[in-house]
Amino acid sequence: MLSGRRLDLLDPSPLDVEIDDIAHGLARVARWNGQTTGPHAFSVAQHCLVVEELVRKLAPETEPRWRLAALLHDAPEYVIGDMISPFKAALGLDYRAFEDRLERAIHIRFGLPPRTPAEIKRLIKTADRISAHFEAIELAGFGEAEANLVFGRPPKGVRLKLEPMPAAEAEAKFLERFARLSKVLDRTGARPAGTPGG
Repeated sequence: MLSGRRLDLLDPSPLDVEIDDIAHGLARVARWNGQTTGPHAFSVAQHCLVVEELVRKLAPETEPRWRLAALLHDAPEYVIGDMISPFKAALGLDYRAFEDRLERAIHIRFGLPPRTPAEIKRLIKTADRISAHFEAIELAGFGEAEANLVFGRPPKGVRLKLEPMPAAEAEAKFLERFARLSKVLDRTGARPAGTPGG
Protein backbone atom coordinates (compact mmCIF):
# COMPACT_ATOMS: atom_id res chain seq x y z
CA MET A 1 0.00 0.00 0.00
CA LEU A 2 1.10 3.58 -0.52
CA SER A 3 1.03 4.09 3.25
CA GLY A 4 3.80 1.51 3.55
CA ARG A 5 1.48 -1.05 5.13
CA ARG A 6 1.73 -4.64 3.93
CA LEU A 7 -1.70 -6.25 4.17
CA ASP A 8 -1.77 -10.06 4.36
CA LEU A 9 -4.74 -10.80 2.11
CA LEU A 10 -5.25 -14.30 3.53
CA ASP A 11 -5.17 -13.13 7.14
CA PRO A 12 -5.75 -9.37 7.16
CA SER A 13 -4.87 -7.52 10.35
CA PRO A 14 -6.81 -4.39 11.34
CA LEU A 15 -3.42 -2.85 12.19
CA ASP A 16 -2.49 -2.87 8.50
CA VAL A 17 -5.65 -1.05 7.34
CA GLU A 18 -5.37 2.70 6.69
CA ILE A 19 -8.24 4.94 5.58
CA ASP A 20 -5.94 6.82 3.18
CA ASP A 21 -5.17 3.55 1.36
CA ILE A 22 -8.87 2.70 1.20
CA ALA A 23 -9.87 6.12 -0.17
CA HIS A 24 -7.01 6.18 -2.67
CA GLY A 25 -7.76 2.69 -3.95
CA LEU A 26 -11.55 3.06 -4.13
CA ALA A 27 -11.26 6.36 -5.99
CA ARG A 28 -9.31 4.55 -8.70
CA VAL A 29 -11.48 1.42 -8.98
CA ALA A 30 -14.12 1.88 -11.67
CA ARG A 31 -17.66 0.65 -11.22
CA TRP A 32 -19.06 -1.21 -14.25
CA ASN A 33 -15.46 -2.09 -15.21
CA GLY A 34 -15.19 1.42 -16.61
CA GLN A 35 -17.98 0.87 -19.16
CA THR A 36 -19.67 4.18 -18.37
CA THR A 37 -20.20 7.45 -20.15
CA GLY A 38 -18.30 10.64 -19.46
CA PRO A 39 -14.69 11.75 -19.16
CA HIS A 40 -14.20 10.04 -15.76
CA ALA A 41 -14.95 6.57 -14.47
CA PHE A 42 -17.65 6.30 -11.83
CA SER A 43 -15.50 5.14 -8.92
CA VAL A 44 -16.30 2.82 -6.05
CA ALA A 45 -15.45 5.73 -3.71
CA GLN A 46 -18.17 7.87 -5.30
CA HIS A 47 -20.59 4.94 -5.23
CA CYS A 48 -19.91 4.51 -1.49
CA LEU A 49 -20.67 8.20 -0.92
CA VAL A 50 -23.97 7.80 -2.78
CA VAL A 51 -24.91 4.69 -0.77
CA GLU A 52 -24.17 6.41 2.56
CA GLU A 53 -26.27 9.40 1.48
CA LEU A 54 -29.14 7.10 0.46
CA VAL A 55 -28.99 5.33 3.85
CA ARG A 56 -29.39 8.75 5.52
CA LYS A 57 -32.37 9.58 3.29
CA LEU A 58 -34.08 6.18 3.57
CA ALA A 59 -33.63 5.90 7.34
CA PRO A 60 -32.70 9.29 8.86
CA GLU A 61 -32.58 7.78 12.36
CA THR A 62 -29.72 5.45 11.39
CA GLU A 63 -26.89 5.68 13.92
CA PRO A 64 -23.64 7.26 12.70
CA ARG A 65 -21.73 3.98 13.13
CA TRP A 66 -24.06 2.28 10.64
CA ARG A 67 -23.73 5.22 8.26
CA LEU A 68 -19.97 4.68 8.53
CA ALA A 69 -20.57 0.99 7.76
CA ALA A 70 -22.53 2.13 4.67
CA LEU A 71 -19.63 4.36 3.58
CA LEU A 72 -17.26 1.40 4.02
CA HIS A 73 -19.58 -1.24 2.54
CA ASP A 74 -17.34 -1.80 -0.50
CA ALA A 75 -14.05 -0.99 1.27
CA PRO A 76 -12.53 -4.46 0.60
CA GLU A 77 -12.48 -3.49 -3.07
CA TYR A 78 -9.53 -1.18 -2.37
CA VAL A 79 -7.36 -4.28 -2.63
CA ILE A 80 -9.49 -6.84 -4.50
CA GLY A 81 -11.18 -4.60 -7.08
CA ASP A 82 -14.83 -4.43 -8.07
CA MET A 83 -16.33 -7.62 -9.44
CA ILE A 84 -19.85 -8.01 -10.73
CA SER A 85 -22.12 -10.13 -8.53
CA PRO A 86 -22.58 -13.00 -11.04
CA PHE A 87 -18.80 -13.42 -11.22
CA LYS A 88 -18.50 -13.40 -7.41
CA ALA A 89 -21.16 -16.12 -7.29
CA ALA A 90 -19.28 -18.15 -9.90
CA LEU A 91 -16.12 -17.96 -7.80
CA GLY A 92 -18.04 -19.47 -4.92
CA LEU A 93 -17.97 -19.38 -1.14
CA ASP A 94 -14.19 -19.01 -0.81
CA TYR A 95 -14.35 -15.57 -2.42
CA ARG A 96 -17.15 -14.47 -0.07
CA ALA A 97 -15.19 -15.76 2.95
CA PHE A 98 -12.10 -13.89 1.75
CA GLU A 99 -14.10 -10.67 1.32
CA ASP A 100 -15.74 -11.15 4.75
CA ARG A 101 -12.34 -11.50 6.49
CA LEU A 102 -11.15 -8.28 4.91
CA GLU A 103 -14.38 -6.47 5.83
CA ARG A 104 -14.07 -7.64 9.46
CA ALA A 105 -10.50 -6.29 9.66
CA ILE A 106 -11.67 -2.93 8.24
CA HIS A 107 -14.58 -2.73 10.68
CA ILE A 108 -12.42 -3.56 13.69
CA ARG A 109 -9.82 -0.98 12.59
CA PHE A 110 -12.41 1.79 12.66
CA GLY A 111 -14.32 0.76 15.77
CA LEU A 112 -17.29 -0.93 14.12
CA PRO A 113 -18.60 -4.35 15.15
CA PRO A 114 -16.93 -7.08 13.06
CA ARG A 115 -20.32 -8.11 11.70
CA THR A 116 -23.02 -5.70 10.62
CA PRO A 117 -26.49 -6.56 11.98
CA ALA A 118 -28.84 -8.14 9.42
CA GLU A 119 -31.31 -5.23 9.37
CA ILE A 120 -28.49 -2.74 8.72
CA LYS A 121 -27.06 -5.01 6.00
CA ARG A 122 -30.51 -5.03 4.36
CA LEU A 123 -30.74 -1.22 4.53
CA ILE A 124 -27.27 -0.84 3.00
CA LYS A 125 -28.13 -3.41 0.31
CA THR A 126 -31.31 -1.49 -0.54
CA ALA A 127 -29.31 1.73 -0.91
CA ASP A 128 -26.69 -0.16 -2.94
CA ARG A 129 -29.33 -1.46 -5.37
CA ILE A 130 -30.92 1.99 -5.73
CA SER A 131 -27.52 3.46 -6.57
CA ALA A 132 -26.82 0.65 -9.05
CA HIS A 133 -30.24 1.24 -10.68
CA PHE A 134 -29.48 4.91 -11.38
CA GLU A 135 -25.86 4.18 -12.33
CA ALA A 136 -27.14 1.64 -14.87
CA ILE A 137 -29.57 4.11 -16.48
CA GLU A 138 -27.51 7.30 -16.30
CA LEU A 139 -24.03 5.95 -16.92
CA ALA A 140 -24.00 2.35 -18.20
CA GLY A 141 -26.49 2.42 -21.07
CA PHE A 142 -29.38 0.48 -19.50
CA GLY A 143 -32.98 1.30 -20.30
CA GLU A 144 -35.31 1.86 -17.35
CA ALA A 145 -37.18 -1.45 -17.87
CA GLU A 146 -33.89 -3.38 -17.90
CA ALA A 147 -32.64 -1.61 -14.77
CA ASN A 148 -35.96 -2.32 -13.02
CA LEU A 149 -35.64 -6.00 -13.92
CA VAL A 150 -32.04 -6.32 -12.72
CA PHE A 151 -32.04 -4.00 -9.67
CA GLY A 152 -35.72 -3.51 -8.83
CA ARG A 153 -37.61 -0.25 -8.93
CA PRO A 154 -36.35 2.48 -6.64
CA PRO A 155 -38.84 3.78 -4.06
CA LYS A 156 -41.20 6.50 -5.26
CA GLY A 157 -39.69 9.95 -4.94
CA VAL A 158 -36.08 8.74 -4.88
CA ARG A 159 -34.11 10.29 -7.72
CA LEU A 160 -30.38 10.54 -8.28
CA LYS A 161 -28.39 12.67 -10.69
CA LEU A 162 -24.94 11.15 -11.06
CA GLU A 163 -21.91 12.94 -12.46
CA PRO A 164 -18.66 10.93 -12.27
CA MET A 165 -15.92 12.80 -10.41
CA PRO A 166 -12.20 12.81 -11.11
CA ALA A 167 -10.39 10.30 -8.91
CA ALA A 168 -8.71 12.96 -6.74
CA GLU A 169 -12.05 14.62 -6.01
CA ALA A 170 -13.75 11.30 -5.16
CA GLU A 171 -10.84 10.43 -2.83
CA ALA A 172 -11.03 13.82 -1.07
CA LYS A 173 -14.82 13.66 -0.62
CA PHE A 174 -14.61 10.08 0.69
CA LEU A 175 -11.97 11.11 3.27
CA GLU A 176 -13.99 14.20 4.21
CA ARG A 177 -17.15 12.14 4.81
CA PHE A 178 -15.18 9.54 6.78
CA ALA A 179 -13.71 12.30 8.98
CA ARG A 180 -17.15 13.84 9.61
CA LEU A 181 -18.70 10.51 10.61
CA SER A 182 -15.66 9.70 12.77
CA LYS A 183 -16.01 13.01 14.65
CA VAL A 184 -19.65 12.25 15.40
CA LEU A 185 -18.73 8.76 16.64
CA ASP A 186 -15.97 10.14 18.84
CA ARG A 187 -18.23 12.90 20.22
CA THR A 188 -21.06 10.49 21.04
CA GLY A 189 -18.77 7.83 22.51
CA ALA A 190 -20.05 5.28 19.98
CA ARG A 191 -16.52 4.22 19.09
CA PRO A 192 -14.45 2.22 21.60
CA ALA A 193 -11.77 4.29 23.32
CA GLY A 194 -8.44 4.23 21.54
CA THR A 195 -9.93 3.25 18.18
CA PRO A 196 -8.35 5.30 15.40
CA GLY A 197 -10.60 7.57 13.40
CA GLY A 198 -8.29 7.54 10.47
